[in-house]
Amino acid sequence: MTTSKLTIDLRSDTVTRPSVEMRGRMHKAVTGDDVFAEDPEINELQNKCAEMFGMEDGLFCPSGTMTNQIAIAVHTSPGEEVICDKLSHIYNYEGGGIARLSGASVRLLNGDLGRFSATDVRSNVNPLDSHYAKTSLVSLEDTCNKGGGSIWDLSELNEVSRVSRELGLATHLDGARLWNALVARGIHNDAEALHAYGANFDSMSLCLSKGLGCPVGSVLVGSKSFIAQAHRARKVFGGGMRQAGIVAAAGLYALENNIDRLEIDHSRAKRLGAAALHHPSVISHAPIDTNIVILKLKKGVDSDALSSEWGRNGIECFQFGPSSIRFVTHLDNTDDQVDGACHYLSNI
Repeated sequence: MTTSKLTIDLRSDTVTRPSVEMRGRMHKAVTGDDVFAEDPEINELQNKCAEMFGMEDGLFCPSGTMTNQIAIAVHTSPGEEVICDKLSHIYNYEGGGIARLSGASVRLLNGDLGRFSATDVRSNVNPLDSHYAKTSLVSLEDTCNKGGGSIWDLSELNEVSRVSRELGLATHLDGARLWNALVARGIHNDAEALHAYGANFDSMSLCLSKGLGCPVGSVLVGSKSFIAQAHRARKVFGGGMRQAGIVAAAGLYALENNIDRLEIDHSRAKRLGAAALHHPSVISHAPIDTNIVILKLKKGVDSDALSSEWGRNGIECFQFGPSSIRFVTHLDNTDDQVDGACHYLSNI
């Protein structure tokens, strides 16, 4: 095989470009001033996302980081505490926003690939004593990026939600790749199951720019009173947009056309993971639930050097720590590209 002809971008599912069909939908957007709630595409997208999970209202924002940080700001007051797993995106990859924007502290749980139990929550709520920060919010991530695209067991997720509410805590979902989790569970087309899932949370962040292939955007959903407060926080964070229906139209197209096909990304991820095990530098990979593959390298192998080598040979990937490499499959990959990458990894 001539490896110089191989090119596949597995760095992230954020590298996708809008398809011709998606661009066509964007081109036809009517648009309006969203700050005045007059953009029809944004209003439709917000309503569609809220209704999908049995929520009352939604708020379109530029990014998942913004929707997460708005939710935290609404659910907490300065000096209060957020419970989340140590692998959580809100803690690791959002620029210290919990402290900077909300003035809140964080209680990190040592879960299983980003997932934790109701017992973990119960044992990490601070006493009602002035010496301690008041515990206010529990945040979950489904799938968990740093956990290798891990998905929650629904019964455990339900129990975490039940106990959190019993303890008077709000619950937030970082659903950056929720669509992948729903497809992996086989409930993405089941309205009743989606409503039951949404009932576990006071707020949900739904990202459109990863597996669904949109150029930008995330929708925060919750109750009408919550979204009213979130709208105020978005203004303060500088997230108010005007004629943004151009990109909201991309989200509408994606929800109608790009969810079912996520099964393809999951299958390709499993193929790549299996092929990588034949590479002499790879010792194992994390469980592959969805579209993320985290490869563990053998002792002494430098992940930066190896990812650079693979990049020169046409497999663009992401160093995920000193001894790990990450692949993320997405809709811009092709079968031929995946075949070529598998051949390369298996035949060194």
